[in-house]
Amino acid sequence: MSKLPIVILISGGGTNLQAIIDRAEKDLPVDIKAVISNKADAYGLERAKQAGIPTAVLEHRQFPDRESFDTALMELIDSYQPKLVLLAGFMRILTPDFVHHYHGRMFNIHPSLLPDFQGLHTHHRALEAEVEKHGASIHFVTEELDGGPIILQASVPVLPGDDAKTLAARVLEKEHIIYPLAVRWYAQGRLFLNENDEVVLDGKALTAPIQLEQAPDR
Repeated sequence: MSKLPIVILISGGGTNLQAIIDRAEKDLPVDIKAVISNKADAYGLERAKQAGIPTAVLEHRQFPDRESFDTALMELIDSYQPKLVLLAGFMRILTPDFVHHYHGRMFNIHPSLLPDFQGLHTHHRALEAEVEKHGASIHFVTEELDGGPIILQASVPVLPGDDAKTLAARVLEKEHIIYPLAVRWYAQGRLFLNENDEVVLDGKALTAPIQLEQAPDR
């Protein structure tokens, strides 16, 4: 099988990036063409360099507005000719033009069971809401923040005595499983977004997100 060319965008430590790198070195059929960050000190850049992956930095503060940054970012991404773009802790709200340009070929990972707790501080908010379970979601990116069609989710129980740090750590373990899995389905041609913006997996439009424990070919 030919490998799917991808570009990964980060802003921080890059643990989900590392999960993709680790799987790609084993059996994930992707070719990571570049890792791009809007922050020069993002540790994820070091992870990429250690794996021999090209890196680039495009600092948003060097641009007068969000639109000009996103235009430059699009040009940079497209220079690597990816078939899929992954947001892996990329802490930028994207403009409509950017999102439309990558419609159906850009994923994001979000640390909650969407549509619950869109935005920031999800673990703290989950504890405040006293939910019984929390988790992570992979979704196609649309104009709505953390609101695109959801592909795959994994959940963890919220335990007595949990704080945001302990809960985040358990969720992160699940993130490192579900992101490579969703990418695998896309790379294999099993997953796509149809003309009605429905997630299609193995020829069937999903009526609800796949849950990790029900996922095919884990």
